[in-house]
Amino acid sequence: MEKLTSLARLIRYYCISSTTQAGSGHPTSSLSAVDIMTVLMFGGMFRFNIKNPKTPNNDRLIFSKGHASPLFYSLWTVAGALPEKELMTLRTFGSPIEGHPTMAFPFTEVATGSLGQGLSVGVGMALNAKYLDKLPYKIYVLLGDSEMAEGSNWEAMQIASHYKLDNLVGIIDVNRLGQRGETMQGHDVSDYKAKVAAFGWHPIVIDGHDMSEIEAAFNTIHNGSTPDNKPIMVIAKTLKGKGVSFLENQEDWHGKTLKPPEAEKAYEELGDIDTTLRGDIVLPKNQKPAVYNPKPAFVEEDSYKEPLAPRKAYGHALVHLHDTYPDMVVLDAEVSNSTYAAKFKDVYPKRFFEMFIAEQNMVGVAAGLSARGKIPFVSTFASFFTRAVDQIRVSQYSQSNINFVGSHVGVSIGEDGPTQMGLEDIAIFRAILGSVVLSPADHISSEKCVEEMIKHAGICYMRTVRMDTEPLYEPNEEFPIGGSKTLRESDNDDMTIIATGVTLYEALKAYDQLTKKGVHIRVVDAYSIKPIDTKTLQKAAVETRALLTVEDHFADGGLGGAVRKALSDRPVRVHSLAVEKMPKSGKPAELLDYEEISAPYIVKKVTAVLKTM
Repeated sequence: MEKLTSLARLIRYYCISSTTQAGSGHPTSSLSAVDIMTVLMFGGMFRFNIKNPKTPNNDRLIFSKGHASPLFYSLWTVAGALPEKELMTLRTFGSPIEGHPTMAFPFTEVATGSLGQGLSVGVGMALNAKYLDKLPYKIYVLLGDSEMAEGSNWEAMQIASHYKLDNLVGIIDVNRLGQRGETMQGHDVSDYKAKVAAFGWHPIVIDGHDMSEIEAAFNTIHNGSTPDNKPIMVIAKTLKGKGVSFLENQEDWHGKTLKPPEAEKAYEELGDIDTTLRGDIVLPKNQKPAVYNPKPAFVEEDSYKEPLAPRKAYGHALVHLHDTYPDMVVLDAEVSNSTYAAKFKDVYPKRFFEMFIAEQNMVGVAAGLSARGKIPFVSTFASFFTRAVDQIRVSQYSQSNINFVGSHVGVSIGEDGPTQMGLEDIAIFRAILGSVVLSPADHISSEKCVEEMIKHAGICYMRTVRMDTEPLYEPNEEFPIGGSKTLRESDNDDMTIIATGVTLYEALKAYDQLTKKGVHIRVVDAYSIKPIDTKTLQKAAVETRALLTVEDHFADGGLGGAVRKALSDRPVRVHSLAVEKMPKSGKPAELLDYEEISAPYIVKKVTAVLKTM
């Protein structure tokens, strides 16, 4: 206990000195959790091989409270994993220890800082440990009391209880003060206890600065003395700025650093600091993940000659590919009978996790699974991914490998009406750095695109059409990421029509009608919207007089924008037809006509454009 007290004093010193050196950061938010985290990491409960952060059976530590990164980095310095000199580069350009934890620092599990996401990631890791890898490691997630206002945390708590994740330990740092004043519950730890218990977790309330109490709590958890099959939440009453009298429990210090004279005063209060002192972390048992070799499953082959909905091909592809890619895991938001992820669930139920109608948590769970080496496929209606845009956005900074599949895209879904129509999805996923966005038209290309997604490391998104569509391709056709298919062309084409999904069929109808009038158009299936087939587009820009994009998506951020970006250095006219009126309920054909993205309107637009040239 004496050594732990000395380590805590040193860690407080590092939190202050690193942020004072940086001139920015969150020292007071870090100081409140020092005692808890010192005991956890160096009191014999946390198991980790610092020489190999990728050891499969390491316990995992997630700072959902990412602004407490000075504490996070200081802990690893005291563990001997980060040199003190490097700690003092906090927040400087090029340093791996950034303002909030990112993957530049090798001991970061996932990028954090956007509050309310860490617990969901922890759920994903806990699912992996308990049900997939079958390893005994625990996942510890440090949460701020302010972020407990985020609904995503309670989504995570529901699903953790549902899946009986007794290997998941949350720690709420109840320091009372948020950014602008007191939090919703203040220091009312009994309120947190009641809520946590109501969500099926086992709560442990402690004084977050009483090291004996902290040690007893973590020993209870480590020894397995908590109720079986219940996640655990340590609720620690703390003081923001603990250890420095003029900071303790004081408002208006959030995100503010100490000036050098103030820091010197703080060091005097902390007392003797031994910067050579280091803590020991216990090594985990040398256990490997469970071996899993799925057997090929018989799947009734969908006819490649008959009309079929691309969303059905998605489910078929998952089953077909799983024995080749055993790290696949499928998550769905209680719509698997519509996304057709249920096909996978029926055949491989132990690799399927129902996430229910909680899309933010679903994406966070996928990030956790990805961090542990799994390849998650995440599916729901495309429109519902808008609820989880922040989780999707942050997953790019975690370098996650996640495949998103959105069904029910565009006005062509028909009678369900505008709230169910995915009309912003291309824009959302195009904005993600390094993402792949696919929009196949028929079930053959959809199935092939699923395989391309699983072979690609990174964030991929695929739209799947709801209605049955005629097959356009032969089963042996390939659909590489970044490619396109030119379905109609001649040596004297007047214009090029670029379309995806449902509107590709409308473009082909328009081709037939225009051909009868003696107008020659080229038709390109731009199934890969990002990266887009720039070479084919540039060829069309040279060989035809104008280009027309047609899409079942809002005009901003969609296919039209992707084509214009690809041809920004070319003197070519790019026209667009897209969804630009407030959608309604109706028959798919009625809605395509209403939005003027059907064949007659393509003919009308081509005719009008050619008249002006």
